[in-house]
Amino acid sequence: MRATSLIITTFGDAILPRGGRIWLGSLIQLLEPLQLNERLIRTSVFRLVKDEWLRVQSVGRRSDYLLTQSGRRRFEEASRHIYASSAPLWDRRWRVILVVGDLEPKQRDALRRALFWQGFGALGNDCFAHPGADLTDVLDALIADGLAPVLPKLLPLFAADARLARSATDADLVARAWDLSHLSAAYTEFIGVYQPMLDVMRREGLAGVSDAQAFLLRLLLIHDYRRLLLRDPELPEVLLPQRWPGQLARLLCKEMYQRLEEASDRHLDEQVCLADGSRPEVDLSLWQRFARTDPIKV
Repeated sequence: MRATSLIITTFGDAILPRGGRIWLGSLIQLLEPLQLNERLIRTSVFRLVKDEWLRVQSVGRRSDYLLTQSGRRRFEEASRHIYASSAPLWDRRWRVILVVGDLEPKQRDALRRALFWQGFGALGNDCFAHPGADLTDVLDALIADGLAPVLPKLLPLFAADARLARSATDADLVARAWDLSHLSAAYTEFIGVYQPMLDVMRREGLAGVSDAQAFLLRLLLIHDYRRLLLRDPELPEVLLPQRWPGQLARLLCKEMYQRLEEASDRHLDEQVCLADGSRPEVDLSLWQRFARTDPIKV
């Protein structure tokens, strides 16, 4: 488990609804039970500052770490996917981005990584496709990722059904653009790990589980689920193979999170503090946006 990745999950799930800032000492105490020592956490936070996910604000001899504007955007976009209650519907139109100008090798690699991050599959070196992405948001994200000079060399467009290729079906396009076999196996493994825990919760509730343990389990649950979603193009159900395990994993995560929520929130309310010693208030508008309307909670 990478400490930097786990800290990103912590900010996205626990710190963002509490103002998006935390005293470094409080973050260390939250993650210490996972055997992440202080030095490792400090090093990881420094990397996140360097990568412009976080920024530091000194308060006397202490420091708060805050989400940057771009970091908050990335977290909010990820939250829309992590806490969605179901797979997206499809309007039967493909979103396509064509490379119509010459790109330097570094620019091409950066573009490919940025589009893969947003779920696009590659149909050759110069064509990227997705069935549901918002092209305006995609281009805005490319600008935020420092790829504004590349935009004049891209042609975003819509294509109906399988007209991207003269004789290809939608299933053919999916098979060409994405390898779903490894992702399917990973979802199956996730279910195998967490389903027995959920079964116990259904029978016994959280008997014998402390608030701190509930938080740690919730954190690991969302962390593992988030890592899967980073690899998941989130195709509409009509384009997925039969018996796709992703939706079962989503429902499992949703129910388990709901059962852990109250106890884990009590722990966070007690433990999360700022450098001046105050406790941050929960941002109810943000919490409702990602936790009451369309997410993991019902």
